[in-house]
Amino acid sequence: MEELTYRASGVDIDEAERFVRLLKPLAERTRRPEVLKGIGTFGGLFRLDVSRYRRPVLVSGTDGVGTKLKVAFMLQRHDTVGVDLVAMCANDILTLGAEPLFFLDYLATERLRAQVALQVLEGIVRGCQEAGMSLLGGETAEMPGFYSPGEYDLCGFAVGVVEEEEIIDGSAISEGDALVGLASSGLHSNGYSLARKVLLERAGLGPQDRPQGLDCTLGEELLRPTRIYVKAFKALKDKVQIKGMAHITGGGVPGNLPRMLPEGLKAVIREGSWPVQPVFELIQSHGPVAKEEMHRTFNMGLGFVMALSQAEAPRAVEVLNKEGYPSYIIGHIEKGTEGVVYAQS
Repeated sequence: MEELTYRASGVDIDEAERFVRLLKPLAERTRRPEVLKGIGTFGGLFRLDVSRYRRPVLVSGTDGVGTKLKVAFMLQRHDTVGVDLVAMCANDILTLGAEPLFFLDYLATERLRAQVALQVLEGIVRGCQEAGMSLLGGETAEMPGFYSPGEYDLCGFAVGVVEEEEIIDGSAISEGDALVGLASSGLHSNGYSLARKVLLERAGLGPQDRPQGLDCTLGEELLRPTRIYVKAFKALKDKVQIKGMAHITGGGVPGNLPRMLPEGLKAVIREGSWPVQPVFELIQSHGPVAKEEMHRTFNMGLGFVMALSQAEAPRAVEVLNKEGYPSYIIGHIEKGTEGVVYAQS
């Protein structure tokens, strides 16, 4: 009887080792001075420079990319989903005012293909560079028989730091404050199960089609990376008092904005106060998808929301627009328990 090997069972250790060798130079692009040991060791080492802080608090977050990966598989394009992975984690910890420090990734696949995995990691590196944090380590798991051939899944883990007295938890938000919405780049990484169902199945569109309203192919639109808002926050934090922040992910504005609100306050959103990208109108019309369902599934053009005083909101919008983050005053805070309500402009 022929002897079995791990490779014959579907796991190629040589390919995994080749991938790590290719990855190391990429990870070096993200290296911060605090990194002592990174890729290749059993654990990443990061020395927190405590002399810079009085009462540092570490902030952690984890997330994935979701079924947006199905579009990457379909198009055989893997260089953008890594940006999404970093963005989903970095934007989450940013809502508390944290400076992102380092990132770890987990890639699980049916069979490791080093060149595909390298494309994914190139996106992760770009995302880490945009967020200003180091790719400190990660894990690649080859699991034959568990995933479908040619498919993989991604998870990310981010750690940041904030001074305890500078934590932004929404407790300073009060009646009359303004809400500033920062534009998304498109769908970001949420709602893809519905988007794919509508556009690729019900409407019968293909990834190379150019539906009316889009300035690119449908595939390019669906793979547009999630915007990272770290630089926007850094540009603004010393110029105005930011009282609360929300990352608009799955659940849209109604599902995420209330997470920053103190008890007894609600957000009043003015419909029409910001532009909605054509991809959302495409989904709504081809579904058809009800307006309420659109708002509680997709970001509808807003990737991040900040709460500030009415007096400082115009200054915040001016700074953000100058930094390349299209922003709009989208509403205000009132007393109430409804969470989010929409009003006509």
